[in-house]
Amino acid sequence: MERWICGICGYVYDEGKEGTPFAALPDSWVCPLCSAPKSAFSPAGAPAQPDAPAAPAKPVEDLKELSAGELSVVCSNLARGCEKQYKDREAALFRELADFFAAGTAPVSDPDPEGLMDRIRRDLEEEYPALSGAAVAASDRGTQRICVWGEKVTRMLDSLLTRYRTEGEDFLQNTQVWVCTVCGFVYVGDAPPEICPVCKVPAWKFEKIEGRV
Repeated sequence: MERWICGICGYVYDEGKEGTPFAALPDSWVCPLCSAPKSAFSPAGAPAQPDAPAAPAKPVEDLKELSAGELSVVCSNLARGCEKQYKDREAALFRELADFFAAGTAPVSDPDPEGLMDRIRRDLEEEYPALSGAAVAASDRGTQRICVWGEKVTRMLDSLLTRYRTEGEDFLQNTQVWVCTVCGFVYVGDAPPEICPVCKVPAWKFEKIEGRV
């Protein structure tokens, strides 16, 4: 009998206790804690992946100008980081900047789920390993932690988009979408989880995303 662990929240599926082999579970089965898909699980005894090599520094010419929407997201994340360090004044200033840039963001007229999935998978396959490798080489534990959280959140987004591509709008019928205001974890369900599967904050840290009119 094997034990399988969720790569998002760490939930362990013990075949001995459950009485059903993991391979026999239907493809539609999801993690009972974070709703991650079956594909997010791996054998609990699987060896850890070696550290990714450090990524070379990008030359200045590779830098790009951020859009208003991207700047809004950056400032919003900085505000949340300040909140976690109890820097209320700085958090308020970053929220003000985030709202300013958000007001100048044009609505998406032609959504491209496939393009978004491509970007997410490029992050998982290339960007996170490169950033994590650079953080390990620099002994930057803060960035390493960010990579762990960010990769888990990104994997969950990938699984949600995969379900949306398969089920369409039915995927969101009669349910709610919740986002953790600390780490960005996205949860689909009637109520937010009692504890965020990624950063472990309580349910009141989740915000409900209202549907578009």
